[in-house]
Amino acid sequence: MATLGGFGSVQHKKNAADGDNDVSEFVCPVCLEIYASPVTTQCGHTFCQSCLLECLRPQKPVCAVCRAALGHWTKNMALEALIQSSAAACKGCGVQVGLSLMRLHTAACPKYQEYIEEGVRTSAQTQPAIISPVPNRYTFTCPYCNYQNLDQDGLVEHCTTQHARDSRQVVCPICASMPWGDPNYQSADFFQHLKIRHTFSYDTFVDYSTDEHTMMQEALQRSLLDN
Repeated sequence: MATLGGFGSVQHKKNAADGDNDVSEFVCPVCLEIYASPVTTQCGHTFCQSCLLECLRPQKPVCAVCRAALGHWTKNMALEALIQSSAAACKGCGVQVGLSLMRLHTAACPKYQEYIEEGVRTSAQTQPAIISPVPNRYTFTCPYCNYQNLDQDGLVEHCTTQHARDSRQVVCPICASMPWGDPNYQSADFFQHLKIRHTFSYDTFVDYSTDEHTMMQEALQRSLLDN
């Protein structure tokens, strides 16, 4: 899939003298492509309609930008009209292309593919790898197909709808990210494990800065107080 980080200038077809503008306002924050059928959520963020549908798949859908709960959204007709009446230069071949056709153009343009590949190589050579000392406990990768950036609810729904017939033993990515987790332990029945252990979010109840023994003691103390 081609991305549009490289498009630097945009001009309106109706008035080529308007000058150059940044095209970032036309790029979806999920797929990083020019918006296709743009829709705007109640929290004010805009996505391609198909990208928004992906955000709506979890049981508790949230905005991919601000993580606010998704409720209402409307088609952004003004933005779609602007895309239809604007053009930008392909960073690969330099040809002016209508923004509404840019996805098709970049997917087929060999010079643009070379431009993207060169950018990836240059970035890998010049930028040191950033390794965070804090484990990521908010997004996970499917242990079956390596689909990435799923929150806990999204992981549960994805696995149960896409891999329910897969009998392989896999490591639970949620448990593996926890302070007490074993990254090598494979669940004998992963779907039963999801049903029992991951019907709630750990970060609602867990202080990750506390070790397991201390958390157990605190839980016992709370249970005594409740009784």
